[in-house]
Amino acid sequence: MVRHEGFKVVFVEDEACVRDSLSQALELAGFEVCACASAEEARAILSPMFRGVVVSDVQLPGMDGLQFLRHLRKADAGVPIILVTGHGDVSMAVQAMREGAEDFIEKPFTPARLIESVGRAMDRRALQLEVEALRQQLRTRQAIASTLIGSSAAMQALRQSVLSLAGTSADVLVTGESGTGKELVAQCLHSHSRRSHGRFVAVNCGGIPENLFESEMFGHEAGAFTNAGKRRIGRLEHASGGTLLLDEVESMPLHFQVKLLRVLQERCLERLGSNTEIPVDFRLVAAAKGDLGELSRQGTFRSDLYYRLNVATLELPPLRERREDIPALFEHFVLQAALRYGREVPQVRDAELRELMAQPWPGNVRELRNVADRLVLGLALPAPAPAAPPHAAAPGQGLAEQLDQVEKAMIEHALRVHAGRSQEVCKALGLAKKTFYDKLHRHGLLIDDFRPAAPALRQR
Repeated sequence: MVRHEGFKVVFVEDEACVRDSLSQALELAGFEVCACASAEEARAILSPMFRGVVVSDVQLPGMDGLQFLRHLRKADAGVPIILVTGHGDVSMAVQAMREGAEDFIEKPFTPARLIESVGRAMDRRALQLEVEALRQQLRTRQAIASTLIGSSAAMQALRQSVLSLAGTSADVLVTGESGTGKELVAQCLHSHSRRSHGRFVAVNCGGIPENLFESEMFGHEAGAFTNAGKRRIGRLEHASGGTLLLDEVESMPLHFQVKLLRVLQERCLERLGSNTEIPVDFRLVAAAKGDLGELSRQGTFRSDLYYRLNVATLELPPLRERREDIPALFEHFVLQAALRYGREVPQVRDAELRELMAQPWPGNVRELRNVADRLVLGLALPAPAPAAPPHAAAPGQGLAEQLDQVEKAMIEHALRVHAGRSQEVCKALGLAKKTFYDKLHRHGLLIDDFRPAAPALRQR
């Protein structure tokens, strides 16, 4: 049985017979072993957050064990290293432990002594990496929740889907009305992926003149056409190693759709004026505000490209279908605007929030952000719009469900404003205390979630 599957013991020993015998003992004890004859050989296979333990002799050709220990401490302070020596003394052992060695074993020793030490170190390393993975997961979730804002079921599902897809190499199709945040979703897919160190290249397909489209996307060599005085790197090549967003992909010229399909299939391209194929490695996010399936049936969008894109699809709901998110979104936009314009944060009255939640919001989140800017700048808010038509409600949602969403959002807002102080919330909402708590229970809200965290006790 393998102990801690996927974890390894890197065993560094220059004497072949000792290396072979102790490697065999560790393998019989259930460890996967990678044996090395020098510290330089071991360094080549170790990387930050290495899943395993290092066992190294002190007396080695080239870099010795203590130097190797110091190198590892700089490269990855958490990786456990056990030092073994036949020339050790008390002062060397003390120095090694001070510099971060997990254990110090003096020859001669029994295999059981080494196995016991490796087992303890492996358990600690596994726990350490598990805790770090959980912390990273929490940081990621907190980061995406502060970017894709909203507590509605639709937004919770969207955030989960983004996190699930971000770690894959799959191309993604993002659909939704104008202003729903398609580019923001694409940026989240990029920033939470392994490509986050690369470029995020956004291209608005509807904003490039058709006669410049091929040069803009593929690039060109010097002299490829009139006025092409020097080589130009196209957007596709520029995005290699990162993420490419093709916004309004439905407006892409038909003849270019064929060429894009080939790039997606072959992952290589040729600049204009060149016969040399250039490999490209980007993650494609295509955004569309129209129904690409219907457009392909009408012949205005190539069906083969649609099927190539329609593998992983994220559909963004319009703001009118998640009205309960409006208070949190508006508060976020007001804070952003106050910071951007150097103004004080204005107080948003409950009556104003109710009016905002009643609007149809044809411009979606973008329109809501503009209203927040107007409020911060001291300009009059738009006049209340007529009630939204029946088809503006979410599919299958009746009046009762919509009123429930509005009520829950108003209670959440009051709880945030008054930091969970129930008496003040009841007064602001005009509710009796029992009615207030009944509504909390019905909407699954907890007062403690809105109270500020208690300060940590100062240690003496």
